[in-house]
Amino acid sequence: MQSGGNRVGLLNCGLSAHFSPETRKDMQSIDTLIDARWVVPVEPAGTVLEHHSVAIHNGLIAAVLPTPEAHVRYAAAAHVVLPDHVLIPGLINLHTHAAMTLMRGMADDLPLMDWLHDHIWPAEAKHVSAEFVRAGTELACAEMLRGGITCMNEMYFFPEAAAQAALTAGMRASLGMVVIDFPTAYASDPDDYLAKGLALRDSLRHEPLLSFCLAPHAPYTVGDASFEKIVRYAEELGLPVHMHVHETADEIAGEFAKTGMRPLARLKKLGLVGPQLIAVHAVHLTPEEIELLAHHGASVAHCPSSNLKLASGIAPVAQLLTAGVNVGLGTDGAASNNRLDMFAEMRLAALLAKGASGDARAMPAHTALQAATLNGARALGLEAKIGSLVAGKAADITAVNLGSPQLQPVYDPVSHLIYAAGRENVTDVWVGGNHVVNALQFARLDAPSLESSARLWQNRLRNQD
Repeated sequence: MQSGGNRVGLLNCGLSAHFSPETRKDMQSIDTLIDARWVVPVEPAGTVLEHHSVAIHNGLIAAVLPTPEAHVRYAAAAHVVLPDHVLIPGLINLHTHAAMTLMRGMADDLPLMDWLHDHIWPAEAKHVSAEFVRAGTELACAEMLRGGITCMNEMYFFPEAAAQAALTAGMRASLGMVVIDFPTAYASDPDDYLAKGLALRDSLRHEPLLSFCLAPHAPYTVGDASFEKIVRYAEELGLPVHMHVHETADEIAGEFAKTGMRPLARLKKLGLVGPQLIAVHAVHLTPEEIELLAHHGASVAHCPSSNLKLASGIAPVAQLLTAGVNVGLGTDGAASNNRLDMFAEMRLAALLAKGASGDARAMPAHTALQAATLNGARALGLEAKIGSLVAGKAADITAVNLGSPQLQPVYDPVSHLIYAAGRENVTDVWVGGNHVVNALQFARLDAPSLESSARLWQNRLRNQD
């Protein structure tokens, strides 16, 4: 027996040890077999499978099938039995600034523009470097993996450092090629941002855990000339465009005063509203703008905790879903959340959708889970690879222990995932078939080293603030 919820591990021998040589001869050899009390594959929608197993080979899901059948069909090199657990697709954080984990709690309880102009941007000007991004992203990867997040959609400076951090952790990342119209320590002008981002994509495009987005910061920080180049590259390279849109009422009023258009209208005019667009926040939308996003197949990255903490507002998620908009979930950065916790985002998103719409049926549990998994994959153009537990997809899997007293009884495991369980109930995580969190322990990250690095950077930021 091992820790982590009545697990039984038969490593390096597998189930075949229990069968005769004749029987073993007819069994298919695989890398890993995971037996669980429940499997929620997300596809088909609304499905809950009891006493099922997930077979993994060469990093891919070979099959999802009843456990007795799995024991007859497969001889696994590693066998994990989780009798109190539910297996779900790895969670996808559709919007974050991972390196800003080093700024967690620095400037709380402020509205967005005061927070940015008076605190975050000055701190970034003093401290942000490749070293800062590498350290902050590794810390963020540890937090996310331990909470069942297997893929992040990242937007920050020095994405090459974020890429190395993600690869070190064994985590999947969609890296934003950041564009902003003012100089930073990372780049001097919009063309420099684009050149560096595209060169990074070219150098890392064959890494199986990495993908890329174009990431203009926001309509209020990026000019028309830059957007025109972004549209061209998005079309030529088939890349998503990941951008803050309609986060605050002040942002919209400022854009209207400057151009006579609301930001989404300007983006539509420039050709940016389409299936490639991931509109982050999308808090302040008219019915016509919701229909615009739906008509053009755009996605929304809903970040409920950050929106509330910065008093930006409550996104009209029930209306977006009704209109058919693909809604995923994100945490935003730890500087404005202050947790990279997708369980918290799922619960809050579901509750806010009900409260804001007056409809208790809005964003039910299965929909919230889909938003945190398959919808995020669709937004990133990765739905053929991740987002659900389906044969042929990458084995990105999160195991959640529902066996503790505070989670009893369990009538519906999906309801528990959204409304009762939390990231503290995650015990195991696989990314591409690799067991990156095993019985609560990191396989590739050193927790004490991460803590020491965080304290070092805390001292630097605090002493120079």
